[in-house]
Amino acid sequence: MKENIIKDWLRSSYSDLVLIEEILGNDFLAHMVAFHAQQSIEESFKALMESKFDNVPKIHSLNRPYKMVSSFLTINNLVEINKLDKLYIDSRYPVDFGLLPDGKPSLDDTKRFYDFAADIFDKVCNIINIDKS
Repeated sequence: MKENIIKDWLRSSYSDLVLIEEILGNDFLAHMVAFHAQQSIEESFKALMESKFDNVPKIHSLNRPYKMVSSFLTINNLVEINKLDKLYIDSRYPVDFGLLPDGKPSLDDTKRFYDFAADIFDKVCNIINIDKS
């Protein structure tokens, strides 16, 4: 049962990555890349939490889940986590629709966000010992 939940989290994370691949390079959808990168990371964290703990909190921020899994997963770029967290929250309100402090994410930002989310997904799959295919 627990293994199914873990795999469901990873499938969801992977589906966000696949969606990003489809829209990566589309400047109009740059804010959506950031949103789905945040979602993919959150779901990867929750898969790891599910594998290590009895209770997975129902939260959407990346900071608290990362603190919970940091003894299993090392991320060297907490700046990206903070950026994606802010974008996720701000994208819920039309005035700030997924903007960085200097405006809409650039195509370079979106590629970096995608790579970051994909790297976390890969690391979590390796930690949990789940074949990505």
